[in-house]
Amino acid sequence: MDTNIQATFDNAKHIVFLTGAGVSTASGIPDFRSANGLYTQNRNAEYYLSHRYFASDPEGFYEFCKKNLYFPDAKPNIIHEKQAALTQQDRATVITQNIDNLYEEAGTKHLIDFHGNLYNVFCEKCGKTVPVEDYLKSRIHEEDGGPLRPDIVLYDEGIKQENIINSVQAMQGADLVVIVGTSMKVYPFAGLLEYRNKNAEVIAINRQKLSFGFDFTMVQEDATKFFAELTV
Repeated sequence: MDTNIQATFDNAKHIVFLTGAGVSTASGIPDFRSANGLYTQNRNAEYYLSHRYFASDPEGFYEFCKKNLYFPDAKPNIIHEKQAALTQQDRATVITQNIDNLYEEAGTKHLIDFHGNLYNVFCEKCGKTVPVEDYLKSRIHEEDGGPLRPDIVLYDEGIKQENIINSVQAMQGADLVVIVGTSMKVYPFAGLLEYRNKNAEVIAINRQKLSFGFDFTMVQEDATKFFAELTV
């Protein structure tokens, strides 16, 4: 661990972690856009995860989600744990694109699930929340016969206004922004960088080199190695 980077973390009072699928690969959840990712292996994946498909073929949507998105045996890794520890110190907020519930399992305190959470399931008819275990058995709500769906943002759906507002506020108040396991190419998530406090330091931790139109520190390595060495 570079001593200057460790010092940057030590001195930061308001850290924002912007995270993506690369955070969860160490937990056994495949990256959607990697060589072996869902989007690479299945050219129609984005359509299958669209509201248009959900509305036109709810059974097909349900089967696709069950087969490709749920990894109930996955556990939080060192990245989740170290970031969660910083949130528990009230020094950090995590804004994640991930929908896999691992940040919740790690005990993350200040967390914005920008694209929702697969493990929050509700009935579209009555609005009640139901256990994910029920959903994985049937897509129909036993109480009223209404359709169940996970509370995630599908393609051709908008991001929840509350998540946008909270994310922008966190970015404006940050003195350190840390990008982890994401290429920052998917909008509107990538657009959050435009709202960063211009005095905040920015560090990117990613296996692939990233490029932005502002000064930042690039740490091109496996994020699990970085966070294993980081003292919090």
